[in-house]
Amino acid sequence: MKLSEMKRITDFNSRQWNAMSPQQRRQARQDFADATGMANFYQEMEMNSPFVDAHEDVSYSPDADDVQLHSHTFYELLCCRSGNIEYLIGADRYRVAAGDIIYIPPGVSHRPILPEAMPIPYRRYVLWVSQSFQEQMAANWPEIRERVNNSGILRAAGTEWAFLQDTFRRGCEKAEREEPGWQMWLYGNTMQLMVDMMRALSPNGPEPALPEPALPEQRELVDHATLYVETHFAEKITLEGAAQALLVSQSALQQTFHNKLGVSFYRFVTQRRLIAAKNLILEGQPLTSVGEQVGFSDHSTFYRAFQKEYGISPSQYRKRLGGTGN
Repeated sequence: MKLSEMKRITDFNSRQWNAMSPQQRRQARQDFADATGMANFYQEMEMNSPFVDAHEDVSYSPDADDVQLHSHTFYELLCCRSGNIEYLIGADRYRVAAGDIIYIPPGVSHRPILPEAMPIPYRRYVLWVSQSFQEQMAANWPEIRERVNNSGILRAAGTEWAFLQDTFRRGCEKAEREEPGWQMWLYGNTMQLMVDMMRALSPNGPEPALPEPALPEQRELVDHATLYVETHFAEKITLEGAAQALLVSQSALQQTFHNKLGVSFYRFVTQRRLIAAKNLILEGQPLTSVGEQVGFSDHSTFYRAFQKEYGISPSQYRKRLGGTGN
């Protein structure tokens, strides 16, 4: 589902979306789910452009926005305009501040963790960058090839790299207005942004001084639990077995997922398995064996879970992204 199709179905643009109340946004998401059959709003969004898409987004509360664990087939760059949230990338949880830039390569599981009380909405500029765009950059700048596949957070606020937020802003504004030639302008703007980010992340980079690295938060029960899922999702996982491994009660573990992530333990496990399944599908693995490779008991269980989460079948997903095989 491309962003333009989502806008057509829900009949609003990004500024109208950002101006909606939490109740209106919840209804719009429900209308979208009813029209598409997708249970996870963010999970299967596709790019409009073969190179770069840009838009703004805002979340007012975890209930209204319901950003679940998901992944993409493209690179996602988020420039946070407000903080007071945490962000889960793989099994690492980060505290996010205004001005932080979150960088997520294709196939990496991620999601924001929004507090129940949100006096300040979570606002961000969003860039989606295709793998072909990155390949073009790497062809001319081979040393960035390894860096672009490492996820993380660039803490630019308060440093001489804070100007990067303006680069994000200009790209989103151009994409919103769609003036003549905006696509080519956005391409060049994103190229400059990526060059500046790679310079900022380089240990041997030039002045200005490098930003402070963003380190994962000190591990709590939720972090040990997500790491357990990350390590064992391809195996048979039960709430009882996970609780025993983590030396906590089943109720404590279940409450941790509900309170921190807003989902059940088993829903989180299913989401993580499906993300791994998507990656295997894109690698060309046989569809009949993908489900069992990522921990589902059989193909039919995997098929139903995939269809429910993404609104399409595994074979449709492969065909849509240009893959082949059964």
